[in-house]
Amino acid sequence: MATKIEIKKFNLWYTDFHALKDISINIEEKRITAMIGPSGCGKSTLLRSINRINDTIEGVRVSGEINIGGTNIYDDKTDVDFLRRNVGMVFQRPNPFPISIYENVAFGLKVNRIASKKGVIDETVEESLKSVLLWDDIKNKLKKSALELTLEQQQRLCIARVIAVKPEIILLDEPCSSLDPVATQRIEELMMQLKEKYTIVIVTHNMHQAARVSHDTAFMLLGKLIEFDVTEKIFTNPAQKETHDYVSGRFG
Repeated sequence: MATKIEIKKFNLWYTDFHALKDISINIEEKRITAMIGPSGCGKSTLLRSINRINDTIEGVRVSGEINIGGTNIYDDKTDVDFLRRNVGMVFQRPNPFPISIYENVAFGLKVNRIASKKGVIDETVEESLKSVLLWDDIKNKLKKSALELTLEQQQRLCIARVIAVKPEIILLDEPCSSLDPVATQRIEELMMQLKEKYTIVIVTHNMHQAARVSHDTAFMLLGKLIEFDVTEKIFTNPAQKETHDYVSGRFG
């Protein structure tokens, strides 16, 4: 297995608040890595550091490295727009644009000038919607507003929008928190298929979900990485007492 994301002694501050403390972790390619921990532990902050979305928050500063493909993404020469195409993100609540289903998926292709010919865009839209198992349901409704879709379909559409620009990494920030159990199961099944092509990192409060879908799990507490190992070991035989207490439901 090859390392896809190498995080080395990474720290992040929101002005004076030290949110992430000396995080070091290697995330392997084409696997699903889960980040778990109680609210406020830093897991979403770490996830958002992998494509530098935290840069948009005033007062944020960092130290250490996050290397993707051997390059530190916090280097001054980093093309942040390219980084965010390569490291796509799906948020807690589905956030389709208030435009047609077709234009949602085509948006990144046009804005980033990846494709301009209608035939290429059509093909990519179809391919992306097929990848998230949405094509058969909506292929005759592409001109309809994306807001008319169910929440599950909207979340699939948001994943298709990310996939359309051909990323290598997909970040999922609690992607099922607004979905019912049936829709959650379908999104989890989709994740299992997508990991054949993409490196996936998911933040989740649902420990059962982490146990079901991930290969590796990181447990965080108060801005620190307490333990990182294969998921089965984290949930059945963790090395740290704090991890054991959390996964057994003693706190959090």
